[in-house]
Amino acid sequence: MCRMVTQARPSRRLQENVRIGALVPLTPPGWTEAGRHLLAGLELAVGEVNEAGGILGRPLELLVRDTAADPDRAAAAVEELAELGVAALAGEYHSVAARAAAGRADALGVPFLCSSAVLDALTDRPTDRVARLAPAQSRGWRLYADFLRGAGHDRIAVAAQPSVYWASGTRILRDHLAPSGGTVVELDLSALDPADVCDEIAAHRATALLLLAGHPEPAVSVVRAVRRDRRLAGVLVGAPAGQPEFAEWTASLGQDGAAVPFLRYLPERLGPLGARVESALRERLAEAPSFVALEGYDAVVVLAEALRAHGADRAGTAAAWPRVAVEGTRGPIRFSRTPGIGVWQWTWPPVQVVDRDPAEPGRFRILHAG
Repeated sequence: MCRMVTQARPSRRLQENVRIGALVPLTPPGWTEAGRHLLAGLELAVGEVNEAGGILGRPLELLVRDTAADPDRAAAAVEELAELGVAALAGEYHSVAARAAAGRADALGVPFLCSSAVLDALTDRPTDRVARLAPAQSRGWRLYADFLRGAGHDRIAVAAQPSVYWASGTRILRDHLAPSGGTVVELDLSALDPADVCDEIAAHRATALLLLAGHPEPAVSVVRAVRRDRRLAGVLVGAPAGQPEFAEWTASLGQDGAAVPFLRYLPERLGPLGARVESALRERLAEAPSFVALEGYDAVVVLAEALRAHGADRAGTAAAWPRVAVEGTRGPIRFSRTPGIGVWQWTWPPVQVVDRDPAEPGRFRILHAG
């Protein structure tokens, strides 16, 4: 599925194109379903840009590289795409891969618009070359903590795999819940099997378990174990990172996958552009598009606006972030500087806490919004 450029030197035809490098997880251990949706959004928007005349009369071309959620592979892809002369980079879903890509893009002077990764510290230092569409993790996960508190949960267990992303999420939850007396206990999934996790939840009398873990495993096995443990009948299972967003979740878990609250970045209702794009993506994907597909589409819309002002000039495109003002699928997009975040940030895309309706798992219920 990875689209590779094989020639040593780009043809004259390709040199006439304005090229964007796309970083997408298309193979495991990357979340391939997220990658497929992200790529669908990117490709749809590129096609529409070209139908409208391209970039100053030049076709827009997407060069896709599979990161497989691997930081080293992401950084290598940035280097390769930079050598191929891309005007800018877009994409990436996994925060650890996006962070590696952002650092390398900054060092090489290539503008990078991160579509979907949320880790606050996307770069080690402030930079003008990197911008982001997705909300910072601190914003989304604080809203999730507000949802937990409002639902009466003050004893939270997190079942987490070792990762800077999961560790950051746990810290955000703990810091936000602590002032109101909430507690967070960490369960290490590298040391505990699903049965052990159930024992720990019961021992700590937790009322909610949050899955900070990859899908399908170990997340699926943990959900099944908790759902079948009579001691935990009243325990809320949550997945703030969004695992239940995709159809694969329901295919793996069936009814057990319903009523698992997660974060998604959509408004309550899409406007005309969002509704049109959602319909086109549904046809392209042969299923309901996720918010990740819309993030991919919006990334190209933003880059096209910046590129039209500056052609393929990298420095000019990077300087355009604070002046970009476009209508995206989920609302007007503008970038600003946000305290504690070293990249240009859309402040803010809409954020919801939703789950799948147990009576109709294909339908999402909005539980909290901000």
